[in-house]
Amino acid sequence: MFSCLIWMFVLLCSLVADENSIRDADIFPSSPEIERGSTLKLFCVLGKRYTPHRNASHIIWKLNHELIAQENYNIVNETVSSITIHNFTYSKAHVKCFTKYLGKEQLLVHTEVKSGFPPDTPRNISCIYYFDAELNCTWTSGRETNLRTNYTLYRKMMTEGRVTLPHTVGSCRSKTESCSFYYPDTPYSSSFCFQVKAQNVLGEASSECVHIPMEEIEKFEPPEILSVKKITGIKQLLTVTWKMPEKIIPSQDLICQIQYRKSYSNSSEFVTVPLNSAEKTGSCNLTGLWDSTEYSIAIRCISVLSIFWSEWSREERASTEEKAPSEKVDLWRVIESSHSAGSRSVHLMWKPLNSFPPSGRILGYKIQYFPENNAALKMTNNSTDKKIILLLNEEAYIISITAYNSAGNSPEAILRIPSTNEKAPQIIETVRTFTTNEEVVVEWIASEPEADEYVVEWYEELETDPFNRSWQYVSNSTNWKTNKRDFKPFICYNISVYPLYGNKVAAPYSIQTYVQEKKPSEGPVADTGIPGKNEVTIKWKEISKDKRNGFITNYTIFYKPEDGKELNETVNSDVLQYRLKSLQANMQYTVYIMASNGAGGTSGEPKTFKTLKFDKEDVIFIALPVGLSMLFLLGLWITCILKKHTFKKVCWPDIPNPAESMAVEWPLDASMNNSFLKGVTSEAKTVDFEDLSVLEHCFPEESQEGSLLMNCENHVSECTGVNTKGMINGDTEMLYNEETEVSKCFSPCMSYIITDQDIGSQMHSALIPAKEIQSIEALEEDLCESQQTSIKNEENDKEEVLKLEDFNEKALFNPYLKNSVKTREFLISENLLECNKNESKSQSNVLLPFQQNATGQSYITLDMFGLSTAH
Repeated sequence: MFSCLIWMFVLLCSLVADENSIRDADIFPSSPEIERGSTLKLFCVLGKRYTPHRNASHIIWKLNHELIAQENYNIVNETVSSITIHNFTYSKAHVKCFTKYLGKEQLLVHTEVKSGFPPDTPRNISCIYYFDAELNCTWTSGRETNLRTNYTLYRKMMTEGRVTLPHTVGSCRSKTESCSFYYPDTPYSSSFCFQVKAQNVLGEASSECVHIPMEEIEKFEPPEILSVKKITGIKQLLTVTWKMPEKIIPSQDLICQIQYRKSYSNSSEFVTVPLNSAEKTGSCNLTGLWDSTEYSIAIRCISVLSIFWSEWSREERASTEEKAPSEKVDLWRVIESSHSAGSRSVHLMWKPLNSFPPSGRILGYKIQYFPENNAALKMTNNSTDKKIILLLNEEAYIISITAYNSAGNSPEAILRIPSTNEKAPQIIETVRTFTTNEEVVVEWIASEPEADEYVVEWYEELETDPFNRSWQYVSNSTNWKTNKRDFKPFICYNISVYPLYGNKVAAPYSIQTYVQEKKPSEGPVADTGIPGKNEVTIKWKEISKDKRNGFITNYTIFYKPEDGKELNETVNSDVLQYRLKSLQANMQYTVYIMASNGAGGTSGEPKTFKTLKFDKEDVIFIALPVGLSMLFLLGLWITCILKKHTFKKVCWPDIPNPAESMAVEWPLDASMNNSFLKGVTSEAKTVDFEDLSVLEHCFPEESQEGSLLMNCENHVSECTGVNTKGMINGDTEMLYNEETEVSKCFSPCMSYIITDQDIGSQMHSALIPAKEIQSIEALEEDLCESQQTSIKNEENDKEEVLKLEDFNEKALFNPYLKNSVKTREFLISENLLECNKNESKSQSNVLLPFQQNATGQSYITLDMFGLSTAH
């Protein structure tokens, strides 16, 4: 059942037609190989199955997808079509046969065509014979045939007359240019000749049979080195021992060659050692070698009759006997500043000299140091490293270092460390550096000729480890050169030159340099601060040293107003701020800074700022007058508050009102309406009679001043005696028992009292001399004004306290009291009475006691009449 299914599947597959391939067709010759440049002819045959629909006229040919011209076609019959291609030069090509029916192409069959050349005669036959192992021969085939070619190597016997025997001894086949015979088909004989035949579809070619004696082509395996040793106590010598290979043609002498070289060198030397075939081992002493030097050694051997050396043996290494180092180490130091407690760190570093020949492997270093003025205090340290830190005090020290190996010590390298208070002289005047294509050159000028040795020290500027510094001694020269590869590009280096004189080191001269520059990695960042009206100060910080990539030569400040032209200012590298002037007020600007070195410039990020509309001067110009005006007004206001009473007295003085005087008898109704008495009675205040002032004159006649004053004083004293009792007892009423009593007390002098209403202040009374009144109208005018003033003062100052001054105090002259005179004469007229009647409504008192034509009547003024409220 299963087999039936397989047959059905095969039948189904055979019935499926491929659109691009018709299997019922053939092309011949199939896969032809022809000579290049010859004519190619192919035939395409249609199967009988398709002949009713298609014939040879429907066949077309293509060469590598290109249609071949119709003139190369040839229809042999209805089913066969041929193609002829002349001068076929393709090394490999595909020829395809199609049918074209109803405009559609179908692939029938295709084939691959190769073209090449017949083989040339093989030449240059050579063979190598490994005794009892292999016989290998090679040759050259000549021109490449480009076709599959087979080679056959024949090994034939020859007679002594070099006649080839008809029967060959052996042969081997190969598709390459070499072929080998292997043991046991490798008999040894000196009568063999070798022939090579090359063959392909286009032909064949054979070489002559070349006679090759096998002893001449013998090559054996490389020898094996058994040992390479040094002999104790013998310098510059190594002994080499080796073993010969076993498969060697017997009874032949041999030659061995020893190659030796220093392990760090590529230059080799050779020694030849003869041996006979009976010797299985060999030995040789290599002399004249360097002390303490490692050598690499290899050996090869050859038969004296052969032309082929064996391969080199595996290398073996060994070192010669050591000797004590012959050169002192290259020593230098870096002295750090003093620490606390008078100590300082000295970094010592050294490097062994590359002496030739080297003395041997350094096992370690011995460091000795002692104070310069006390060698007995010598101290010793050992180190396997090439650096050490010594903690020394402030004294000068002598330091020595020796390298040692198994054979002894090197000479001492001595260095002096100066004391801390020692001042080194400045010998070098100037130093300059420059670079060439391959070198860095340092030159200097020294002022002292005795300095014949110098130390050039260099290190990266950002390097903080003293042990990473490099140095080199320079003798009898004032310039130094080194390879440019010893310096990194775009890195700043510190280079110092130290003069040496005797065992002392003078002061160094240091400079900085770049061996190669490029533009800075970043630009400065601008800081605009607080702009002004027409200027701004731009500040920036230095670029970090690791991003400068060269010496900064200048800074350029670029600034541009909004929608304006860009401007710039250039400053030196030591300037880190710049003031931009002549800017437009109230304008936005963009600013950035470019740092430049010898290789170019790099700009920082742009910043914006806006100038002010007003600067400080404008603000001060505006604010100063306003401020001064406010201060003036404030001062004026404070002065008015503090001095209001003074201003009031000067500008608006209180004039005594005779209508308020108590020195005369007033009608009962008038006296009750008197503002002074009413104020005293209603407010329960008292009159302080110590504040009363008495006029010096009661009468105009000066001869009567004494008698009149005495009478007035007696009257006043009587009144005072009556009223002081009441004041002491604190009565709430005015302590005049009766108004008539007051009138009576003062009536003999016809005097009156005037009160001042200022609160909290005392005003001194003034006794003003009387003045004769020449006209009644003037008197009437004065009385009316006094009454009006008194009424106004009484209404505004009801809270004031009246104090009477002592009658015995000497009265002072008040020039502002308009009606206060030394001697006053009142001439009462009808006009005065009318004035009093008209103003009775507003006045509290009327001067009724004044009689008509009564002249020379005296009165009393009461400047300060204090009232105190009884509690």
